[in-house]
Amino acid sequence: MGIHGPLGAQVDYPEHYDPSVLHPIARSEGRQRLGIDGATHFYGVDVWNAFELSWLDHRGKPHVAVGEFHFPAASPFIVESKSFKLYLNSFNQTAFDSEKAVLSALTEDLSQACGAEVKVILHRPEHWDKTLCPESMEGQCLDSLDIDISDYQPSAQLLRCNDGEVVDQQYYSHLLRSRCPVTGQPDWASVSIRCRGPKIDEASLLRYLVSFRQQNDFHEQCVEQIFCDIQRACHTETLTVFARYLRRGGLDINPWRGSSEPAEPLNPRAFRQ
Repeated sequence: MGIHGPLGAQVDYPEHYDPSVLHPIARSEGRQRLGIDGATHFYGVDVWNAFELSWLDHRGKPHVAVGEFHFPAASPFIVESKSFKLYLNSFNQTAFDSEKAVLSALTEDLSQACGAEVKVILHRPEHWDKTLCPESMEGQCLDSLDIDISDYQPSAQLLRCNDGEVVDQQYYSHLLRSRCPVTGQPDWASVSIRCRGPKIDEASLLRYLVSFRQQNDFHEQCVEQIFCDIQRACHTETLTVFARYLRRGGLDINPWRGSSEPAEPLNPRAFRQ
């Protein structure tokens, strides 16, 4: 199997529980390109939501849940998404003694795969209306700006900042798109940016975000590049970048990176999710 695991390859879906299908990918390669050590450069978490999680009880009756997984940004590895789907599907025809046993298996396997403790939450159907409701993004939406755009490869040189007064700013856009580095398939996202620092030129920020449109990279690495480019180009005092990617194959990935550690990792539901 290639460096990216089963991604882009035709594989058989496991019929029963099989943690061996999980395929870790080192974060270090993408961070070396940015010239950073992620363990010390920022705080963060990758929030994954799995909408196709099911297992059997000891009587053969199926149970379903939405799985919420928090992978710390300081972990040495990410889990390749297709291998994660294969792993979750391996639960479908496997009998577990209890929901607690399912939770324990998920936590242990994913923590071992990424090299750090993963937080796992199982949302059962009786609570879906309370825990998985859509929420609108806060701040100023950039998408209605009337501007010309011609750059579709990201460059921090697109960003412009006012060297005057330091201000608190919050922006969002639904126009972020990148491409899978293996299959070339488009990955769509809404992105929220909150910072304190010199005033960012809004048109330049939108041009910069749209410039990822033909970038081939993983979700996590795109968000880390956005964070690093804004931090360096705009000399921010504080900064958070949070992208909500659309699901594919029942999984969505939502990287959060910040200059300070949040009290609780966030997991709002965007409308397109």
